[in-house]
Amino acid sequence: MIELKTKYLGLQLNNPLIVSSSGLTNTVEKIKRIEEYGGAAVVLKSLFEEQINAEADILLRYNEYPEASDYISGYSKNNSVSEYLKLIENSKKEVKIPVFASINCISTNDWVTFAKQIESSGADAIELNIHIVPTDRTIVSSELEERYFEIVSTVSGLVNIPIAVKIGSYFSNLVHFTDQLYANGAKGVVIFNRFYEPDIDIENLKMTSADVFSSPTDIRHSLRWVGILAAKAKQIDISASTGVHDAEAVIKQLLAGADTVQICSVLYKKGIQHIKVILDELQNWIYSKGFDSVEAMRGKMSYLSIKNPEVYERVQFMKYFSSIE
Repeated sequence: MIELKTKYLGLQLNNPLIVSSSGLTNTVEKIKRIEEYGGAAVVLKSLFEEQINAEADILLRYNEYPEASDYISGYSKNNSVSEYLKLIENSKKEVKIPVFASINCISTNDWVTFAKQIESSGADAIELNIHIVPTDRTIVSSELEERYFEIVSTVSGLVNIPIAVKIGSYFSNLVHFTDQLYANGAKGVVIFNRFYEPDIDIENLKMTSADVFSSPTDIRHSLRWVGILAAKAKQIDISASTGVHDAEAVIKQLLAGADTVQICSVLYKKGIQHIKVILDELQNWIYSKGFDSVEAMRGKMSYLSIKNPEVYERVQFMKYFSSIE
């Protein structure tokens, strides 16, 4: 019997497969189907800081009574969060798998007060989806990183449930950055976020959105850093994300050292039932290689587990491809 159970953020999961924050996790019915087909946990569709603040600003714009501004702002923000809290509460009543809340944020403004309500609603953990686009040339990189640490520290100080941080890859020293996330209260890191990316419609001369779905080749962005961080930042849990479209990609991320693997795009393309296909193929592969569990094969190909860890380093690009003309 192959054991697929794993631990992530201090929680026992039936297997390493998590459905990431998306429209696939925005209703109780969808979450129940995810559990039915074997999903080990879900990250709810994100609650956006900008959305909370924007709804309050719209009401304030048409308010003729300045003395009521604080009340209106508070009411609007609470109202925009209430449906999200209901989704947490109702999901926890209907499924046994862990339910993680997701907050897309860029600051430590008053939205953080909702973190406690999210915990009270029954969320098993909070995934902080943080991305700050640096457009101000007067702000140095260390200041930007401090904003991440401040958000994590503030939220972790408010709640007792574990916090994971979903980040991008654009940091000068990702190992140090991850260490600091842990030092400020994060129990896990999700590698990597798939951000909104702009595109240009050259026929109509207008801005559009690039493809919202990942492709299988996107795994190259995260696999290197999963392997490195699994070896050099062992104190923090790692959830691999982006470009995971089949069991082979899941196996690669686990071999690199990921504790869990998040999937999304493939389920939009092949349906939620594809979770079972991936899990069956994962189990068959583990058996074929003589392992008896996910734990036995995890990290076998991480930075410190292979004979030549330099293959994870960027400088090797020149070694392997300089002969191509």
